[in-house]
Amino acid sequence: MMTSAPLAPFQWLNVSEGSGGGALGVIFSVAFFRGLDPAEVVCHFSRGESSGQESDFRGLEDKADEFVMETDGGLGGGYVGVFKAGEWCVAIEPHGWMVTCHEVVTELSQGCEVVAVTRHDYADHSFAYAIDGTFVTGYQLRHPSERYGSDPDRLNGFMRELGMGLDMPEDEAAWDAAWEDNYGTAVPRGFALAAKVTGVPFRPDLLDRPMLVGPIVRR
Repeated sequence: MMTSAPLAPFQWLNVSEGSGGGALGVIFSVAFFRGLDPAEVVCHFSRGESSGQESDFRGLEDKADEFVMETDGGLGGGYVGVFKAGEWCVAIEPHGWMVTCHEVVTELSQGCEVVAVTRHDYADHSFAYAIDGTFVTGYQLRHPSERYGSDPDRLNGFMRELGMGLDMPEDEAAWDAAWEDNYGTAVPRGFALAAKVTGVPFRPDLLDRPMLVGPIVRR
């Protein structure tokens, strides 16, 4: 267990659907790329079909909402918005979960480093870390003891700092306790972990930045 203070900056990403879902709703992904500029990140998502158009978060939302309406929501949000933040680029995928899929993030990481977090209230929240075509480590945010990848323990130091239980529960009581601990804190912890890796805390004011918006071409 841990105090809520380290997670406080990320609670805006954890608003329940009953309370409005927050600025990004209850299904979205955010990825951090190091080694590419924003246009190159958009090119990775679009598989070379687009380097993006200048827009703002409202423009990104409009395109994603239209895509969801056309596809009944089964294909995610269809668009990504990308902007620079320090040494990293931030990519926002409204209504989407593609970037934490194992095969997708592995491909997106070719020639760069990617840290990605998905909130999906109707499936699984997830975290993924990949470098240059190798999936290094990942886990479902409510199950930090079940990590996988080429080096699943790579981020264990940061995860312990955030109070995550990394050992597999030994019995039913321990499973119940771990579930209770992780149920309401999983999303803030996932974004806090991303901030520790990248040095870029995903704050609400980042949504005010100009961005390049482009399509996500499914793999």
